[in-house]
Amino acid sequence: MRNIQLLVSGMGCRRCVREVTARLRDVPGVATVSADAHRSLVRLSGTMTTADVLAAFTGSRYAPRILDEPATSPGP
Repeated sequence: MRNIQLLVSGMGCRRCVREVTARLRDVPGVATVSADAHRSLVRLSGTMTTADVLAAFTGSRYAPRILDEPATSPGP
């Protein structure tokens, strides 16, 4: 399981949070989505790829930026 934190420019209200979280829930491998409109932050966990997460915003008015992506530990 990996965690990704995004700063999403343009996400500042409840409607925006609903739209952003709906886009991200459709990304393959996303297990949880948590958004904070006041800070424009989104936290994801799951097996999703960074490319798929960023691609979810294609054609939207939101501009996501990866804040951190902790390294995943290698499997056994």
